[in-house]
Amino acid sequence: MYTIFVVSIIIIIVVLLLAVITTSKAYSYKHTVDPINDNPHLENDKIEDEVKKL
Repeated sequence: MYTIFVVSIIIIIVVLLLAVITTSKAYSYKHTVDPINDNPHLENDKIEDEVKKL
């Protein structure tokens, strides 16, 4: 009975550690955003706005 208890505690600790490590890596990931000048959709939006004004 004690062996099952010890094995289950070890599994719980391993799962908890993996969850903490994964969450820590996810929060430390550096997200980047493309500059506005490189966005091809902005030109299409400007053209559509001009067409709507006509």
